[in-house]
Amino acid sequence: MELPGRRGEALLGELETRVRAVVRASSWWERHGVDCAILALSLLALPAGEERGDRATGLGWSVCTAFTAEYANYGHVKMHHAYTNVLGLGDSSTWRLPYLNRYVYMFLAPFLIPIVTPLVAVERLRKMEPAVALRSLGLISLGLCSHYWLLMNVSGCTSPGSALACMFITRSLLAHPYLHVNIFQHIGLPMFSLDTKPQRIHMMSLGVLNLPRLPVLDWAFGHSIISCHVEHHLFPRLSDNMCLKVKPVVSQFLQEKQLPYNEDSYLARFRLFLSRYEEFMVQAPPITELVGLQ
Repeated sequence: MELPGRRGEALLGELETRVRAVVRASSWWERHGVDCAILALSLLALPAGEERGDRATGLGWSVCTAFTAEYANYGHVKMHHAYTNVLGLGDSSTWRLPYLNRYVYMFLAPFLIPIVTPLVAVERLRKMEPAVALRSLGLISLGLCSHYWLLMNVSGCTSPGSALACMFITRSLLAHPYLHVNIFQHIGLPMFSLDTKPQRIHMMSLGVLNLPRLPVLDWAFGHSIISCHVEHHLFPRLSDNMCLKVKPVVSQFLQEKQLPYNEDSYLARFRLFLSRYEEFMVQAPPITELVGLQ
């Protein structure tokens, strides 16, 4: 595959100038306030969720049962963002489970996420400094125990079994889209080797895909993860709301410069992965080389 010129840095600089102009013209509310308000509403919904034992319960306390900030920063920021779709580094290969068939992976495996996540988080603690590991273990324990206590004493669960079942259900409600979104937006797109990876603007325009806006997923995961993932990868420091605001600028710019701007529907990606599961999730992906852009 060949694209003309070594203009990557110049193109990215031009795009950054356009995006910076939008950011400077935006109010504090647009840059930060909207995101803060959504977060506050989510936290305020927690007490109501405890009364009914619904999704807010799982979302509130799952914050205390995930990975450490240090590990998330390393895995997501330093690896996935810096080496998007580079094989062995930021290629989303951790989501591949080649020993599972397509139907088990796409339909049943997501139910294991609430169980596997704290176990994997604890396993990662072995590589952390003792102080960080103890802090993280305390937060994981706090999240699980608090969730259990609230279900037993506030939400009205009458037995340990019902409380544990409710914990599992509330933490599983969005497990399927969580897994699907993480594979839909990178796997199946061009993959690169470390030695021949393209310049950043080409790497992001080729290796990242946006899904359409979906109200439930927008609220649960944010625009940066769903409909503005390209923008999030190009400008990871922008707030969620600002990624949405600069989306027309980014899409217009990439189209002007005849660069890819990948978009597809959730259902179309789901069907694609079911039909090409072996190619995408089992076999080693082919390496794309872009002549003149490395």
